[in-house]
Amino acid sequence: MDVRAETSVPLSEEDDCDLGSSDTKAVPAEAQRATWSGQLDFILASVGYAVGLGNVWRFPYLCYSSGGGAFMVPYLTMVILCGIPLLFMEFIIGQYTRLGPVHAFAKICPLFKGVGLGTVIISVVFTTYYNVLMSWALYYLFNSIGATLPWASCNNTWNVIENCSSGFPGNATHLQSSSQQYFDHKLLEKTSGIEEAEGIRWELFGCLLLAWVIIYLCIFKGVKSTGKVVYFTAVFPYFILFALLINNVQLPGAKEGILYFVTPVWSKLFEVKIWFNAAAQVFNSLGIAFGSMISMASYNKFNDNIFRAVLMVSVINSFTSILAGFVIFSAVGYMAHIHNLPVDNIATDGPGLVFVVYPEVLSTMPAFQLWALLFFFMLLCLGLDSQFANVEVGITFLKDEFGPRILQFLKREELLVLIVCIACFLLGIPHVTKGGIYVFQLVDHCIAVVSLVVLAFLEVLAVCWIFGVSRLSLMLRRMCGRTPSIFFRLCWLVICPVLILFILIFSIVNYTPPHYGTYSYPLWAEVVGWGISLVSIVWIPLGAIQEICNNKGPLLQRLKKAVTPTLDLDDNPVSGKLSTSAV
Repeated sequence: MDVRAETSVPLSEEDDCDLGSSDTKAVPAEAQRATWSGQLDFILASVGYAVGLGNVWRFPYLCYSSGGGAFMVPYLTMVILCGIPLLFMEFIIGQYTRLGPVHAFAKICPLFKGVGLGTVIISVVFTTYYNVLMSWALYYLFNSIGATLPWASCNNTWNVIENCSSGFPGNATHLQSSSQQYFDHKLLEKTSGIEEAEGIRWELFGCLLLAWVIIYLCIFKGVKSTGKVVYFTAVFPYFILFALLINNVQLPGAKEGILYFVTPVWSKLFEVKIWFNAAAQVFNSLGIAFGSMISMASYNKFNDNIFRAVLMVSVINSFTSILAGFVIFSAVGYMAHIHNLPVDNIATDGPGLVFVVYPEVLSTMPAFQLWALLFFFMLLCLGLDSQFANVEVGITFLKDEFGPRILQFLKREELLVLIVCIACFLLGIPHVTKGGIYVFQLVDHCIAVVSLVVLAFLEVLAVCWIFGVSRLSLMLRRMCGRTPSIFFRLCWLVICPVLILFILIFSIVNYTPPHYGTYSYPLWAEVVGWGISLVSIVWIPLGAIQEICNNKGPLLQRLKKAVTPTLDLDDNPVSGKLSTSAV
């Protein structure tokens, strides 16, 4: 993250929400928090966080399996009714309080202060296993350097010759593609279940260590390092995506793949699951309830135009998802043409789409060494930006909670960042054992399906219903001199809570135990998974109990005090000329 300490905050016309001339006062030096060196840095960091690997593998698969072009209707509806309003809400909270999620929620709704801590924990847990994907990308990147790609044939020591197919086996279920065997037997050295860890995959261990070294070098110096990195890692993937698209559309069969991706199946719109998938995709892609957007917005200047940032992040995120869909399915159509198979025999969900299917595609392309290097480097860039924000959530919490004491002990902030990175690296080691893929799938299932949805609903409940839309509107008015439009107030008050409650209920009703392919987890592993889910959720009731017990008086009086915000909206260091125009 590119942040810098300032002794004053000069507010220019473009900084104070485009209000023109203003009598805005500068914040006293002692009240300063480090700020982004420019709003473009904040926008690029937010775009980099929102645009991740999920845009490349999850959205294209969801789109084609949920009605093709018809999926755009529920997806864009959810972006407008849920994604943009909730992102706007988190930006307002972060920029106004200038605190991370833990301390921001403690001020907004003391009864639900555990929600803030829950978002920090879920981000830290997410960080520990998300970087494993970066280690896979690095492994493929290094092994792409050579005269041939190692996953292109069955003539390797890791291949099981009798059931290996050079290409996709189609309906022959007893066969595996050479790229699938490379992923299972060479990259992972996969065991038969989570019960058999069988030691560390040392090559992946080294790649994981390298990934964390890269993360540390990008964030430990603030303005001196991350600013330059964000400008590159957030922009460079688009050059590769467009280059891949131009190359892919010229391949035979690309048209059929794209048509399969976009052809609408309108009957799918009447299935509840399609709307659920659209809402979940928007929700996870924009990173709502991870605390990252609140943390990054807390480094804004008080009068920055966050509405412009919200629109840019949301539009770019959706555009990237659609662009990635064209890139992936033009290549899938090409593979279907080569092997004379239906497209749906090749398309798959999850990491397999980019670590099994697309590597197989790359091995058949002209100049495959170049395209393989560019593709896996693009995956690395996409993942790095998301990691910057997730790591920053934990660092922001530690600085807000223990800042002076930590700096007194460690002397340098760089050491704090180093300690956080080392801790996350150590927690990620179980994912790079030979049974690590089962650990990875278990943690991903329990965090994404259970914890995140619960946290998101309680976050919206605390902010929109208990803290109140009127107070949230006043926060925006204090910062920008404008009140939110009736559309945003209606979304915050009714539409977003109802949509998230729908997602929560649908997740519970349709809950399925974690599995990996045909492998079903033993009971003890499911119990561990539920424990992982509770790690972030348990702080919510504990925080509420502590807040009620700390207050004095009868129970109703304690509850009333626990839901009363301690954030003083009438005494803010920045005051400006207020406008009645709506955002």
